Amino acid sequence: MSLLEVRNLRVTFATETGEVQAVRGVSFTLGHERLGIVGESGSGKTMTGRSVLRLVRPPGRIEADAMTFDGRDLLHASEREMRALRGKRIGMVMQDPKYSLNPVMTIGRQLTEGLRLRDGLGRSDATAKAIAALEAVQIRDAARVMEAYPHELSGGMGQRVMIAMMLIPEPDLLIADEPTSALDVTVQAEVLSILDGLVRDRGMGLIFISHDLRLVARFCDRVLVMHKGLVVEEIEAAHLMEAQHPYTKGLLNCLPRIGGSRAPLPVLDRAGF
Repeated sequence: MSLLEVRNLRVTFATETGEVQAVRGVSFTLGHERLGIVGESGSGKTMTGRSVLRLVRPPGRIEADAMTFDGRDLLHASEREMRALRGKRIGMVMQDPKYSLNPVMTIGRQLTEGLRLRDGLGRSDATAKAIAALEAVQIRDAARVMEAYPHELSGGMGQRVMIAMMLIPEPDLLIADEPTSALDVTVQAEVLSILDGLVRDRGMGLIFISHDLRLVARFCDRVLVMHKGLVVEEIEAAHLMEAQHPYTKGLLNCLPRIGGSRAPLPVLDRAGF
């Protein structure tokens, strides 16, 4: 049974010069698996992820033939019903922790706020659960990090805090928007290992949004390739390097190769896409 079903999703923004279609008829299903969404900046990847949580605000408009999560209609759910789903059952890790974490609140306060207000936990229980979540994403000295402010953390540490924050409610679906883009290779591997374990051990569904085709091919189960708001190709991740669509081939040809030519990298030819 599918955890998430999206059929003919459209996201439109009203502007002074007319309507702009950011997402144009995207359809996919997600089970308890790792689904990658790749494409250039502006291809509609993030808008697709935010639409699932109904986080596109006016002048943006979300329309779809169907968008259901675990049998529940997301399109017609009230805002109160959506607030009950956000975080609790569907989490989203934003791209850059510098813009997602509150700069004037300690990490501990941000991690425990939802536990105290939403779940009614006392201070000590909420703190214990937050520390356990930090330790689960391999943060050493979690008690010290609880007292820190976001600017006192490295990029990799901040990203792990964001993942811990989303995982505290143990969601059934996690949308990860470029969760490793600002991390070095070593930290990136650790974050991916954490996400992989959550899908494998908890049976969580994961939507992994990224620019990095090689990373997605190695980490995900299936891949959607987006261009100008459309899904131009859907392929098993293991076969991504054998993609047939000209746009996907163009993206792959632009990748640098160890031991390859030192000539300038090819530029994607968008003619005909």
